[in-house]
Amino acid sequence: MSKSRLKLWATALLAGSIVLSGGVPTTAAEFSYNAEALPGAKPWTSEEFLNDPENFQFVVIGDRTGGANVERTFELAVEQVRLLQPEFVINVGDLIEGYSDDPAELNAEWDETDAMLERLGAPFFRTPGNHDIANATAQEVYRERYGASRYSFVYGDTLFLVLDSEDPPREAPADIKEKLDLYNRLQTDDPAAASALMQEFLSDESVVAGLAHAVEFDDGQIAFIEAALADNPDVRWTFLFLHEPAWENSSDSFKAIQEMLKDRDHTFIAGHLHYYDYDEIDGYEHITIGPAGASFHQDGPGNVDHIMWVTMTENGPEIANIALKGLFDRKGLDPSLFGAYDRKGFD
Repeated sequence: MSKSRLKLWATALLAGSIVLSGGVPTTAAEFSYNAEALPGAKPWTSEEFLNDPENFQFVVIGDRTGGANVERTFELAVEQVRLLQPEFVINVGDLIEGYSDDPAELNAEWDETDAMLERLGAPFFRTPGNHDIANATAQEVYRERYGASRYSFVYGDTLFLVLDSEDPPREAPADIKEKLDLYNRLQTDDPAAASALMQEFLSDESVVAGLAHAVEFDDGQIAFIEAALADNPDVRWTFLFLHEPAWENSSDSFKAIQEMLKDRDHTFIAGHLHYYDYDEIDGYEHITIGPAGASFHQDGPGNVDHIMWVTMTENGPEIANIALKGLFDRKGLDPSLFGAYDRKGFD
């Protein structure tokens, strides 16, 4: 469907959030054929096309950084997503390596990322990750560039809530920036040493503790969620995007968010762990999307670079995960790109 369907009719600043409203056309494509040439049996199965004008499609894409792979998987993925022509794309955080106190360095990283995203040709919605807003300086740069770290919008009678799981940012592991810089250099110079460094980093006590910590949501963010839900009581579905899968170790504040949502259809989608995982909690889907170029953190079936293709229907979302290796243009599969998609975990 045409990207022109995404029409943002109104923008308002509310309690530190951005609220966007969108409209969807109500006509579908017409089908016709020469009835005289085909008066009886037909060489097709049905004339009930899957073209409900109330349906829409969007893409969710995962972490780029936290050790962005040298094969430039995310950059290649942007072109692959463009081929699919989604109505919009939403990310679950970690687009830059970050962990810098230098605004110029942070802005340079964002400039590089934004140049990639311009090639999408579709709106791209950001969710802040720990690498994106790792400290007060990074938070200031992010909000200067992108306005808000939590916001909501409505499209196709569906509410999208983007939450900030990094406010306030937690204490960074010691020397994380230096270790990330070294890891990214070693990916080219000594891949085995890069893998060993990542294993060592992930086994560090401070990193293990950070991955296990409960994500807290302050009173301001709780109030923002309450207001967004109150303002949109009758939408057909609610999606909530956040970087860290807060349900893995639920804080009282996250349990309060789940309680707010118990009487409406909804889906949570997060990233951060660089590994695909699916949970159904109290009848509601909680999905941790895998990476799109970020370093792998563990072995297993969730260790895959992919995107999520979501079709919103009258019965709820249909979700298809597409491995990036399975997407190629009209010229065919380029074997030279296998390295970007056949990545393994730790040797």
